[in-house]
Amino acid sequence: MQNCDLDTLCVQGGYTPGNGEPRQIPIVQSTTFKYETGEDMGKLFDLEASGYFYTRLQNPTNDAVAAKIAALEGGTAAMLTSSGQAANFFALFNLAGCGDHIVASSSIYGGTFNLISVTMARMGIEVTFVSPDCTDAELDAAFRENTKCVFGETIANPALTVLDIEQFARAAHAHGVPLIVDNTFATPVNCRPFEWGADIVTHSTTKYMDGHGAAVGGAIVDSGRFDWMAHAEKFPGLCTPDESYHGITYAEKFGQAGAFITKCTAQLMRDFGSIQSPQHAFYLNLGLESLHVRMARHCENGQAVAEFLQSHPKVKHVSYCGLPGDPYHARAQKYLPHGSCGVVSFELRGGREAASRFLNSLRLAAIETHVADARTCCLNPASTTHRQMTDAQLAAAGVPAGLVRVSCGLESAADLIADLSQALEKV
Repeated sequence: MQNCDLDTLCVQGGYTPGNGEPRQIPIVQSTTFKYETGEDMGKLFDLEASGYFYTRLQNPTNDAVAAKIAALEGGTAAMLTSSGQAANFFALFNLAGCGDHIVASSSIYGGTFNLISVTMARMGIEVTFVSPDCTDAELDAAFRENTKCVFGETIANPALTVLDIEQFARAAHAHGVPLIVDNTFATPVNCRPFEWGADIVTHSTTKYMDGHGAAVGGAIVDSGRFDWMAHAEKFPGLCTPDESYHGITYAEKFGQAGAFITKCTAQLMRDFGSIQSPQHAFYLNLGLESLHVRMARHCENGQAVAEFLQSHPKVKHVSYCGLPGDPYHARAQKYLPHGSCGVVSFELRGGREAASRFLNSLRLAAIETHVADARTCCLNPASTTHRQMTDAQLAAAGVPAGLVRVSCGLESAADLIADLSQALEKV
């Protein structure tokens, strides 16, 4: 199905049943798999044969869904994780260890910001955050000799800044490291970062890919284009023997197409065990089958709500790259010509107190620590998802105290606007 349109890949990618086999991806709800001889299983442990021996590392249901996501992104290999947070941690930690350094956009999800700046710092990994609007010189100055990767989000959550993927990829490659892009909000329906130079893509599949608030999950996709051996001194974990796994050198044995994901599975999934359950993978696949249809409606509703909010006197500022006056509109036209997402961020006059009164007055939209759902939901990031950040960090991430994030679902745009309108009247 490599030459099929993305719409077809959403529906049928990753799994092709044989004669008399299930039309839907089967749920292989088994922790273990039987083999006739110890030698057969030994080949699996040595990565000399393909197959399954323990679901913590691989499972047929998960692999079929991961293959679909890889096809959608245009990658060569993918893996599922227990959450988007696990996906980002694995993608970064697969490259950077104690004594290493990461360059990251400052405009990213608060949980990921904390993961990199606090938790990974405790592991001895340093980070330099740069503005998504930095100049080439400012971006170049952030790199060090021990920098191992660059990280950013296609559309930042919740600031909704749009990453200049080509600029960040160009800088990363000039310093011999890969660019990792979290593509959760755009999804491959609206942006495929590999086409703009990114090397690794991550997803919180909990969001639009699942789309129904049913299953937490994450995914990592490798473009298969980064030449690890050309920068072997920077990536000994990929380019020298792994004594914890039979002395395998991943980049030599699996090449550019498979080294990153194989190492991530054999090392990190083995040791951390952050696997997505086969049941959740099954739910995820159901969401993927309609992703191309749903994203169009999410974007349509997001645009309508953004235009309404922009004209309301109680709204100080609206962030939505689909608006012609948005500072990221031109960049979005380049990277997201068919639409961005259904998430709109806006700042109310009156700050945190006004945001609280607004949220408490909603009737149709729900207050949830969630986003990218079939049902519309809202929250105030400064008091929820980003509450661990200081005011200075909030400002750097583009998240003022009075910011409200509304994730437009699949309801009638007229009904959504009516609900927002009556809540604004209470402010």
